[in-house]
Amino acid sequence: MPKIESLSARTIADSRGNPTIEVTLGTANGLCVASVPSGASVGAHEAKVVEAAKAVAQINTEVNVALVGKEFNQKNLDDFLLQLDGTPDKSRLGGNAMLGISLAFARAAAAEQKVELYWYLGGLAGVSSFSMPTPMFNILNGGKHARNGVAIQEYMIVPQESGAKQQVESAQRVVESLRTLLAEKGYETALGDEGGFSPRLKNNEEGLELLSEACVRSGANRCKLALDIAASSMEHFDKEKMSAWYASILKKYPLVSIEDPFTEDDWDGFSALRASAGERVLVVGDDLTVTNPARIALAAQKKAINAVIIKPNQVGTVSETIAAVASAHAHGWKAIASHRSGETLDVWIADVAVGLGCEYIKAGAPTKPERSQKYTRLIEIEKTLS
Repeated sequence: MPKIESLSARTIADSRGNPTIEVTLGTANGLCVASVPSGASVGAHEAKVVEAAKAVAQINTEVNVALVGKEFNQKNLDDFLLQLDGTPDKSRLGGNAMLGISLAFARAAAAEQKVELYWYLGGLAGVSSFSMPTPMFNILNGGKHARNGVAIQEYMIVPQESGAKQQVESAQRVVESLRTLLAEKGYETALGDEGGFSPRLKNNEEGLELLSEACVRSGANRCKLALDIAASSMEHFDKEKMSAWYASILKKYPLVSIEDPFTEDDWDGFSALRASAGERVLVVGDDLTVTNPARIALAAQKKAINAVIIKPNQVGTVSETIAAVASAHAHGWKAIASHRSGETLDVWIADVAVGLGCEYIKAGAPTKPERSQKYTRLIEIEKTLS
């Protein structure tokens, strides 16, 4: 078990220029670093985020004193952090601070075992045979990711090629086709928070039309589509109108998933969509479930979803993230490891996706460094598995 010899944190800027935290944890094997992303579309049931400067101050004082000089395994450390925080929603230390420490420790433990981070995480999760997750690329941004008047937050493509390298290359071709297509139609080609284009579309369905045409133009004829509605973030959400629209687009487009199609506590809405369309499409919970095993259990009881977003900073520690994925898989659901809109250059989400056996990964469009590096890491991991 690694002995923590040093612990410190500092404030860094995320990809939107907002402050977030970076944690450095030292053991006999050296220093390990982890940075924590931040979300724009934040669920009401997520672990609370403590303001970055305050989180850093607490890590450098109280948490440092509590941890340095002690030996831990991952579960012991994460349980210790939960006890030290002492609140049901992590509002004292902050889910962001706890995750930074938990991830930095995971890297230290992997280094002690002389294994890759994904291998270490797989050992904790009981995953012995690793496979690559399929990327979902958010190449058209709306909602809180773009502030362009488009209600839907993410329009994604899901390449069907075999292998991460081929999937990323396919996505890059579709992005270039979409850039040309938008210019032809007189739309702006500025990028949103997650690296996708953020034009002012005429209506919600035009985004699907544009993605479909861009896929055909690029030669990615087998490319599937996916949506993140982020209904809880919409200013005006007409449930009946949107339900009818979902039924319509499922007939017209090759959709593999619809994420957060209803607001975060509308269990009936989710359950109805899963009952009517759950065999044809993944009905995905994000704000509904917030990577929380208790919320996931409730979603299972209500038959609300058949796939779940996994965002470690929604719950706060590596051990709780592992429990959330295990719970999802126990219910026969798909797990989708996900970045946040305010990202850093850290690539640990790729290791989380592979190590915990997630079937999909969301890391944005392959157009900005903080997004592209996560896909580069996926490709690196794929090489180690071949």
